[in-house]
Amino acid sequence: QLVESGGALVQPGGSLRLSCVMSGGRLDFYNVGWFRQAPGKEREAVACIGARGGGTDYADSVKGRFAISGGAAKHINYLQMNNLEPGDTGLYFCAANWQTACGRESDYEYWGQGTQVTVSS
Repeated sequence: QLVESGGALVQPGGSLRLSCVMSGGRLDFYNVGWFRQAPGKEREAVACIGARGGGTDYADSVKGRFAISGGAAKHINYLQMNNLEPGDTGLYFCAANWQTACGRESDYEYWGQGTQVTVSS
């Protein structure tokens, strides 16, 4: 089971750190992705990381502003979001899978329920 937290209302230019916690297992053994869904839009990939400290990838819209990382506690993954923009508003999900690093959305087997991020002045 995956549980996200850390979403909030923040002003443009602000920062947030989202957390994804896996209960009953080590999240660093999995390939992890963060996705978001804005109202009226399809869910899109934001960032991903391969298992056991593998490579990362980011959507062009967040490169240089967001960073995905595993935590010192091996059951947690983080998404650090800096210089937030109104276009970053959405419900953020973390997801995990065994087999495919930074794959398609359909490759992810395990999903959290999401945490809301709202960027507004």
